Amino acid sequence: MLNVCTTCAPTSHTLAAHLRDALPEVEVRGVDCMSGCARAQTVAFRAPGKVAYLFGEITEDDVPDLRRFIESYVASSDGTFADARILGGLRHKALARIPA
Repeated sequence: MLNVCTTCAPTSHTLAAHLRDALPEVEVRGVDCMSGCARAQTVAFRAPGKVAYLFGEITEDDVPDLRRFIESYVASSDGTFADARILGGLRHKALARIPA
């Protein structure tokens, strides 16, 4: 599941809708504040039994990296990666990795 913060950024609802269209393979849900306001627009990935990831400063330009991340995340048994480069540009936008 991909959670999109809909609180801080004025374009947050637009981003959530764009991500729903651009990433049909994942459930995209708008949620209230995720406390990433200093680096708004935040998104979080969470799946049962896997670590969760929180990314900030996400724009529509990040869709290709988000798609690659989703593919790798789904393929990973626990949501972890041996090498952060798999995250592409998202590795510079990572705010947190939360244990399962």
